[in-house]
Amino acid sequence: MDGLITNLSLGFSVAATATNLFYCFIGVLFGTLVGVLPGIGPLATIAMLLPITYKMTDPTTALILLAGIYYGAQYGGSTTAILVKLPGETSSVVTTLDGYQMARVGRAGPALATAAIASFFAGTVSTLAIAAFAPPLAEVAFKFGPAEYFSLMVLGLIAAVVLAQGSIVKALAMVVLGLLLGMIGTDVNSGVARFSFEIPELTDGIEFAAVAMGMFGFGEIIANLEQRDNRQVFTSKVGSLMPSKEDFRRIVAPIVRGTVLGGALGILPGGGSVLSAFSAYAIEKKISKTPEKFGTGMIEGVAAPEAANNAGAQTSFIPMLTLGIPTNAVMALMVAGMMIHNIQPGPQVMTANPKLFWGLIASMWIGNLMLLVLNLPLVGLWIKLLTIPYRILYPAILMFCCIGAYSLNNSVFDIYMTIPFAILGYVCVKLNCEPAPLLLGFVLGKLMEEYLRRAMTISRGDPMVFVTRPLSATMLAIAAVLLIIVFLPSVAKKREEAFAEEEK
Repeated sequence: MDGLITNLSLGFSVAATATNLFYCFIGVLFGTLVGVLPGIGPLATIAMLLPITYKMTDPTTALILLAGIYYGAQYGGSTTAILVKLPGETSSVVTTLDGYQMARVGRAGPALATAAIASFFAGTVSTLAIAAFAPPLAEVAFKFGPAEYFSLMVLGLIAAVVLAQGSIVKALAMVVLGLLLGMIGTDVNSGVARFSFEIPELTDGIEFAAVAMGMFGFGEIIANLEQRDNRQVFTSKVGSLMPSKEDFRRIVAPIVRGTVLGGALGILPGGGSVLSAFSAYAIEKKISKTPEKFGTGMIEGVAAPEAANNAGAQTSFIPMLTLGIPTNAVMALMVAGMMIHNIQPGPQVMTANPKLFWGLIASMWIGNLMLLVLNLPLVGLWIKLLTIPYRILYPAILMFCCIGAYSLNNSVFDIYMTIPFAILGYVCVKLNCEPAPLLLGFVLGKLMEEYLRRAMTISRGDPMVFVTRPLSATMLAIAAVLLIIVFLPSVAKKREEAFAEEEK
């Protein structure tokens, strides 16, 4: 306990500096804006702002900014979900079911307040969970060798495939495509260019931000332009924001359950906020005495998923910070942000750069407090923003994406590189292929190859090293079992049915 208090004291001393407080505020404010505006999302925004962090001398400040955007978007997504039935963030899809119905009957205020309270509670508890569980997990990670790291990444990718929505075959294909794209560039051992097609700019590989901007920025814009603007915003029915005593009595248990469930699922590769929100809603509906009323304006249907998606968003930092393994596409961007500043993600971050590690964790609690204070007073502003037609917003988004892509290397080629990925992102939307597994495969591909070669070098070319080491063999066995389970006809059928239900 003394060690935890000492570490958190160090973290708050770093996070509470004027510069870090300013960028934390900018991050959560921008994140909320991103969450409120449908069709943008934290992925595209972080990809746009990633080049800006190149110029920051302190990597802690850069990560505080990027993290603020991520969990700020979880807050903002609930506002548009409740008032417009248009989730600004994927994890807010579930909130539309009951939140929008509450708004229709003049209870938008209590719905918005419930979302903010649930988010703050979940964020606070999750921050404490990160502080408590990250150090022992990092200690375990120090025992990992190249073989264990390779097997852990295989397990992470398989878990991401298993937890992805829709077809398992499509998810596997996206991971493989991401791994292949990650191989483009110069071979570290031989110095020979691979898959560069004699294009000089490709000898250093494809820029991560170009992939992210194309897939999640331009691709989402193209897909959103197909949808007509038909928004009914309940501006006149927000009313009092304070929930009643009965509301408080009904939301306490769902918030606690959502926080615990979301925190646990957020640690899983491929889990994060989306899976957490859907699972929390399903559990509340199952244990309710009146499940038939869910979808008609039940406040529990707002409290549980909002707590779960914020808890899941924040605990997804645990494996990224301690093991260097991103559990979702946003965490992959965070890993890229660390690499930009020559910081190797993994357990050594805690010992080599404790100010960065604990400063980032402390900033999460500060950011959650800022969001609680900011969100409710700014509801009127968010409502006005929601009335802006999307056709006016998208040129500005395109411009920022292009500026971001160009600033990577001051090269027009990086802008051109976003075009094929924009097309690929749009095709993925049309074919119901989730692009997140591709991004995870792209980020982990290079690291997997590095650890694979190290393990093979140490074992003098004997591939049995991956199954003779107990920890490595266990992780590979779990990955194999997961794959076998999801390919079972009964499981595959339920998976397809669940995806079809969500699409409706």
